[in-house]
Amino acid sequence: MICAARLCKFKRAFFKIARGENTMLLPKEDKFFDLFDRQAENLVRAAEFYNKIVNEGSFTPENVREMHEFEHYGDEMTHAIINTLNETFITPFDREDILALANRLDDIIDNIYLLANRFHLYQIQKPTDYSKKLAHTIEQTTRALQKAVATLRSNKHMKDTYRHCVEINRLENEGDVLRDEAISDLFANEKDPILVIKQKELYEIAETTTDFCEHVANMVESILVKNN
Repeated sequence: MICAARLCKFKRAFFKIARGENTMLLPKEDKFFDLFDRQAENLVRAAEFYNKIVNEGSFTPENVREMHEFEHYGDEMTHAIINTLNETFITPFDREDILALANRLDDIIDNIYLLANRFHLYQIQKPTDYSKKLAHTIEQTTRALQKAVATLRSNKHMKDTYRHCVEINRLENEGDVLRDEAISDLFANEKDPILVIKQKELYEIAETTTDFCEHVANMVESILVKNN
């Protein structure tokens, strides 16, 4: 229940905003977009690093810790967006969409860290060609997603948004095909049942990462359409 004093304070703030007097409570729209851009940039850096260590087969404790730093920074960005959301009176688009977008971007980097950590835990020193191809697809998908997220600043870039989202969809389909081919090859040629279990899980996590990217791209399109 809101006390009378707090309600009066809120009303005074509202009418000051209406008269253009209270700039402290005006929306910090650029700050949300800056935070999303930083979150997307961190995502690309994590995907780029993951692609590098997959091709090198270097899932050392040091590299896994470095990957965890990307994941931790992603968490910090998510918390920063939530804190900004709680402190902002008027938001550039729906509060629910801001929260969902921040969380879905965080899910992607969580999955990339999960992949690196699984390689380390399973002691796989020589990733397969399919794992390398999937790592490349993940990096390319995050780069396209970064471009799509950047278009949130203005609904004047809907054509660019659509182009980036189409590319993300193409890459997600590529990930589906690679996963299916990889699992088929695994069952046909790998004789070690334990390795089959490990590799199958890695292929599925990698493909799920591209799925998550496509989900975020769909959210970006939806946000821009709703606010057009």
